[in-house]
Amino acid sequence: MSRKLLVGLGVVLLLLGGVWTAQGLGYLKGSFMTGQQLWTTIGLLCAGAGVMLLIPWPKRR
Repeated sequence: MSRKLLVGLGVVLLLLGGVWTAQGLGYLKGSFMTGQQLWTTIGLLCAGAGVMLLIPWPKRR
């Protein structure tokens, strides 16, 4: 997969994960996700996946 595509996907996942985590924790109001622990967990997992895609891993041989 192209490195640019992975970085783009990583950024999107990180941003979505941040929003979902903030909604789950109740910092962003006005959604059915506000205050729901499930969305906190989903957001943290999504943000973690985004960070993993942004780390420059060594290339395989």
